[in-house]
Amino acid sequence: MEISGIITAIAFGAIIGALGRLVLPGRQNIGWLWTIAVGIAAALVGTAIAAVLGVADTKGIDWIEWAVQIGLAALGVTALERLRSRR
Repeated sequence: MEISGIITAIAFGAIIGALGRLVLPGRQNIGWLWTIAVGIAAALVGTAIAAVLGVADTKGIDWIEWAVQIGLAALGVTALERLRSRR
């Protein structure tokens, strides 16, 4: 992976993570670095799931892929928040 790919992954991860936080009600007690990390993971896993479903490469904007990624980010933020609150 080239440096441009890494920068793109971080940028999209931040966007996906932030959107994942926005769809959740209330305040989440995790930092923005964790949000970006969850977003990056959700973007990668969501892209893989979209590829398996055959909706990763469509004409125009890949709305289904974005929905899968944002849903995974919301699940990841929720899971991380619950894990950290147990401590």
